[in-house]
Amino acid sequence: MDEGFIDPTKASFARFREHPRQGPVNMLNLVRFRDQAAYPDGRAATGAEAYAAYGRESQPIFQRVGGQIIWRGRFELTVIGPEDERWDACFIARYPSPDAFVEMVRYPAYREAVKHRQAAVLTSRLIRLENLPLGEAF
Repeated sequence: MDEGFIDPTKASFARFREHPRQGPVNMLNLVRFRDQAAYPDGRAATGAEAYAAYGRESQPIFQRVGGQIIWRGRFELTVIGPEDERWDACFIARYPSPDAFVEMVRYPAYREAVKHRQAAVLTSRLIRLENLPLGEAF
């Protein structure tokens, strides 16, 4: 598994902001935790504990901008893809607009909370999705 995908790059965040589609945005989150969190100050915590701190501290901001978790699942196995791939957190967060997501990540209290995420995460994927109508066909 590739390691080190923790924060968006300036280029990927710019592409997110410049994307022309407005309206609700679903963000697929796949997260793999470090065994031990990597806090710059050396404090002791597991990756899972640090990610839980991120969740507690960022939740009020997430809710303030209108975010909600619309799907959550527990990773079991990869059927197609690298056999060593595994994810500790799998969920879809919905934001009412791309601007709401940008507002959240720029909020000063979120910038403090994200330090826990950075300490917790070994690698991750954050994938922007457009909501499409449901049906029986792929």
